[in-house]
Amino acid sequence: MEIKEYFEQLKEMSPDIILTHYRQDLHQDHRLISDLTWNTFRNHLILEYEIPKYDGDLGSPNLFVHLDERTCQQKITYLLNYFQTQTNKHWFTSETFLAILRLRGIESKAPNNYAEAFYCRKMVL
Repeated sequence: MEIKEYFEQLKEMSPDIILTHYRQDLHQDHRLISDLTWNTFRNHLILEYEIPKYDGDLGSPNLFVHLDERTCQQKITYLLNYFQTQTNKHWFTSETFLAILRLRGIESKAPNNYAEAFYCRKMVL
């Protein structure tokens, strides 16, 4: 399996934090990437992110990072600019991304109303 071999090569790195897809993501490619990330970097801090999409598989994340509105707008701009292959999806809009950041802000009582949410299986302090 080529992708597994690629991940094995990544073991040479030792990042402080790794972001990957949520392990319960309904998209099979996303789940595979999450599984391979955990196999490769099991002794690192791994945060799993969620992707709003048609499948409706958003859950209850357990780690929140509060954001200000300027950072939210910058994040949304990056998403729209760098994931242009997704722009044909009806849900891939700035309104969707701002809405999820707002919902996560409500859940975490963010002082500036917005938050990014992650799933954290294991963290060592």
